[in-house]
Amino acid sequence: MNKTVNINLAGIFFHIDEDAYLKLQRYLDAIKRSFTDSQGRAEIIADIEARIAELFSERVQNERQVISVKQVDEVITIMGQPEDYLVDEEIFEDEPKKSYSSKSSKKLFRDKDNSYIAGVASGLSHYLGIEVIWVRLLWVLLIFGSGGTAIFIYILFWILVPEAITTSEKLTMKGEPVNISNIEKKIKDGIDNVSDTVKSIDYEKYGDKIKSNSKSFFDTIGDIIMFFLKLFAKFFGVILILASAAALLGVIISSISLSSSSIIRPWWMDYPDALNMSGVPIWVGSILLFFLFGIPLFFLLYLGLKILVTNLKSIGNVAKYTLLGLWLLSLVSVISIGINYATEFSQETISTEMKSFQPIMNDTLQVVMTASKLDTYKHGFYRSNGFEIKHTDEGDKKIFSRNLEIFVKSTKDSLITVRLEKEAKGRDYDNAKSNAENIEYHFEMVNNQLVLDNFLMTNFENKFHDQKVNIRLFIPEGTFVKFDKNTSSFVEGWLGDNNILSRGDVGQTLKIMENEVKCMDCENDAVEVNININKNGKGVKINNESVNIKSDSLEININGKGIKADGDDVKVRVTEEDGVQIISQ
Repeated sequence: MNKTVNINLAGIFFHIDEDAYLKLQRYLDAIKRSFTDSQGRAEIIADIEARIAELFSERVQNERQVISVKQVDEVITIMGQPEDYLVDEEIFEDEPKKSYSSKSSKKLFRDKDNSYIAGVASGLSHYLGIEVIWVRLLWVLLIFGSGGTAIFIYILFWILVPEAITTSEKLTMKGEPVNISNIEKKIKDGIDNVSDTVKSIDYEKYGDKIKSNSKSFFDTIGDIIMFFLKLFAKFFGVILILASAAALLGVIISSISLSSSSIIRPWWMDYPDALNMSGVPIWVGSILLFFLFGIPLFFLLYLGLKILVTNLKSIGNVAKYTLLGLWLLSLVSVISIGINYATEFSQETISTEMKSFQPIMNDTLQVVMTASKLDTYKHGFYRSNGFEIKHTDEGDKKIFSRNLEIFVKSTKDSLITVRLEKEAKGRDYDNAKSNAENIEYHFEMVNNQLVLDNFLMTNFENKFHDQKVNIRLFIPEGTFVKFDKNTSSFVEGWLGDNNILSRGDVGQTLKIMENEVKCMDCENDAVEVNININKNGKGVKINNESVNIKSDSLEININGKGIKADGDDVKVRVTEEDGVQIISQ
């Protein structure tokens, strides 16, 4: 049964076998004696102990595991026993001579010794193996080219990437082996000199490995493949960082703008209010949306940084579970608000109003659209199912919309009838009916001119519920009517049982017939004449688009595209694109 000893090495507790402890103690005593008169002795020894503690931590699977002699030997092999130290050789003379190569593992740190702000650019230059001036220049270009996103990414690097404080961390940052020799050298010489530029792909390293037979050919191929896979992963991490950071910055700016605007109350906040039927304050909704979209974007950004930076600080389980809880709470709240909003549009109904007028005999009925209540709508003659918020001449705040449609039907009655069908949605039938009845729409008959408003409106308190007005005109048969061109956008357009007016009829004088209209201005526009010129019935056909002449041996067609003549022996084509073409048969 072996005894174990508890030791404190660089602030970290370890359980170590007694034999391993004695060997480690002799090793450290020998190092201390070798630095008896050395400048910076305390700092060197502290860094060496910190490095040994780090190597022990890498080999310990759990806090109860005991450090053995084998693990002490591995650490001593990595740290090394350089000849320029006065280490007692007899202490280790019983150990067989072994040849070890210490691998250097480069990690990302912030280099405060060569920094202007936080050392991010300098740390990246060591990690990527390029001159720091190029990294700083790249940051400047990204700041101006990304609209400020690069600043946000820089701040995240500042927060999440640790600073290289100890000598071990500074050596690891530059990819140098962390052993006694390098620790002593860096402390004595300072940390001002940087490593030579490391190439992105070290082909000589792979060649040396193959030549020395340290690895098989297939192992080397596997390493090369893994290298490119890691390279692709790094590239994916960069793309993930840039995309998620830009999206997260947009979410932050939008949430701050919406929250502050709900307090400052600029004019455009009326539009979110007109759509907000849940009763939840806008600033609360903006915070919920920020958590709903911002938290996943933050974790995507953290994932990208984790791919790029192997030694990235963990945000901790408390932060992770807190963010997860906030996200779930936001998700449930947003779903609840969404269901409530969808309920407000679940039912639709129509409220009907009807008014009749006596037409003036032997006079053409004029139908025009105007804005009798609102000057800003006078020149807006394009139908839209959206809405605007404006103030009337009396100063009342109203919701305005151009969601109007005109339908025309013939009637055998002697009166002109205007039927308004007001449509709206609501959370139930009664609410939808109330919203429809609260639609305000105005029209009037002046002499023989029917003046229709080109908008509908409702009180701002009624919110926007897809309000719409269908204007159905029942006009007696035999009546002459002319729809002004400003009505074109509002005409339903489809001909059928409920409508006899097309948009092509707008602007023409029309006569209302039974279930149809007859254009009085355009009945002579089309002329068609057939003239027989021989016994076979060939002849000339003329209409408003083309002239076609046929005989037994010749056919000529003249239209807007040109002239085409086909005879028995020759063909002639005259077009603007190709000029004159003569083709012999």
